[in-house]
Amino acid sequence: MINASDRGRYFVLSIVDTTAWLVALAAATATRLSIAQSEVHWRNLISLVVVATVATLILSRLPAFHPAKARRGSIDDAQNVLTMWMIVSPIVLIMNYFVLGRPVPTLAAALGLPLALMVMLGARVGWRVVYERLRRPNAHPDCKRVIVFGAGDGGEQIIRAMLSDPNSEYQPVAILDDNRDRRSILGVPALGSRGDIASVAVRLEADVLLIAIPSADSTLIAELDGLGRDAGLEIRVLPSTTELLGMLDVGDIRELTEADLLGRAEVDVDLDTIAEYITGRRVLVTGAGGSIGSELCRQLTQLAPSELFMLDRDESALHALQLSIEGKALLDTPNLLIADIRDLERIDEVFAQHRFDVVFHAAALKHLTLLERHPSEGVKTNVHGSANVLDAAVRHGVKEFVNISTDKAADPTSVLGATKLLAERLTTIAAADNELRYLSVRFGNVLGSRGSVLPTFRQQIARGGPITVTHPDVTRFFMTIPEAVRLVLQAGAIGRGGEIMILDMGEPVRIVDVARRLIEQSGKRIDITFTGLRDGEKLHEQLVAQGEIGSPREHPLITHTTGSVVLDIAADIDLAEPGRTIVFDTSSALLTARGIHVRNFAG
Repeated sequence: MINASDRGRYFVLSIVDTTAWLVALAAATATRLSIAQSEVHWRNLISLVVVATVATLILSRLPAFHPAKARRGSIDDAQNVLTMWMIVSPIVLIMNYFVLGRPVPTLAAALGLPLALMVMLGARVGWRVVYERLRRPNAHPDCKRVIVFGAGDGGEQIIRAMLSDPNSEYQPVAILDDNRDRRSILGVPALGSRGDIASVAVRLEADVLLIAIPSADSTLIAELDGLGRDAGLEIRVLPSTTELLGMLDVGDIRELTEADLLGRAEVDVDLDTIAEYITGRRVLVTGAGGSIGSELCRQLTQLAPSELFMLDRDESALHALQLSIEGKALLDTPNLLIADIRDLERIDEVFAQHRFDVVFHAAALKHLTLLERHPSEGVKTNVHGSANVLDAAVRHGVKEFVNISTDKAADPTSVLGATKLLAERLTTIAAADNELRYLSVRFGNVLGSRGSVLPTFRQQIARGGPITVTHPDVTRFFMTIPEAVRLVLQAGAIGRGGEIMILDMGEPVRIVDVARRLIEQSGKRIDITFTGLRDGEKLHEQLVAQGEIGSPREHPLITHTTGSVVLDIAADIDLAEPGRTIVFDTSSALLTARGIHVRNFAG
């Protein structure tokens, strides 16, 4: 359906094209025949112009060439005009030489046809220049003067968006880029590199530094953030490449987040490989209402499984998940499953009824300190519960199983780490005993998950402080939830049975540095209090345990290693009630609790 705006544009461009053919052919013919002192056959010339115009109008009505399909003066618009010209020109030549008695001489045709193309293209470019200048935002007192860092596609798109929106609160005044080939864009001058941020900000009285590089990693963003704040500028960013849904607009400009500073990365995955084991298959996610489980469900939905089943014991979490995916939350669909993985009978019933092809096991208790105080609860969920899910998966023919693990499982010193390591070992055993593609994926902290350090710090700042940090030198790995899930899906596609897939989390980050950055962003005076490491907590986490040997294979950010079935933890770890420890019977993969040490569990 063509709207009124498109009809008006079509009418105007029709006049432009008619004028282009008339002016070009008439001017070239009149000039040529004037030199030759010959009479111009105006009737035949007008007939030729009418033929050219009618042919152009017919082509422009076709869906591929309609003016509404391309932006005025854009590359696509120019390609449409060139294609139409290449089709119409032979028609004009045939009519000129074989039908109308050659009213346009040969030399005039050689000049007139290219001239017609130039007039049509020039008119469209001029239209765009005038249109964009008329729509540029007025420099009112509240309009923020913006330095755009990045002269690539992202920078060009967002500058064009700012200049074409008369209501934009941003006015681009300069472009900075470390590339020596940087260029001005739409009249906005390129004035230097990152080292010139302070001087350009002062000279142009800028208010904002906009980091216009969607592929920028957290290291670059953190450096530019520091330089911009030192220059007294507000910092804004564009969405990361993985967040972009289409062309950039002014509404995409947003404030800096912790994810930009700590976990933002360009994570490339092979969607075709991932789709091979997801598309058209019945997929289950346990712990679907959690931070990782819910993002898994959202990304799996995009890969078109035949059915996606979401299992959790928390009905409110399932309500929020369904709302985020479907835009409604009636909790009335058969793919929402209420179950506790501790309940073997219920889990077996679910697997028997739905016959899953692929399982992502994300259900777990994850809070280190709480599990130190209640270790038996960690055993019941992370160990017994995982065993229940694995047993049901094997019994009911699940071919592919991905267990979500944690960096705490590498040389564990806590109940959380030890129970998750046991879940890894159970997954390895299930794969080896049944020759199935069951594997584990191990990674560190994810930004923004429930109960994680960043939401805690924000709340402490909102209350006026202090921020509590365990130790001045404590470090942790960080990654955003969407990035971690993308790599989990990739690991599931390329992993082999029994492997532990370890995600590259980048460099560890000092927690006290995170706290200081958040305080700086808040603009408040907040104290930091050091409380000391908690029981079971490490000063520095690691992703690869001693004795584990692995290397990337198909993906540079995913290391493959094979976890040994023998678990030998040198330190005594209090996992259950006093006088108890954890052992398992590998024939059934079920666990019982007795003793006090976790050591020497042979498969």
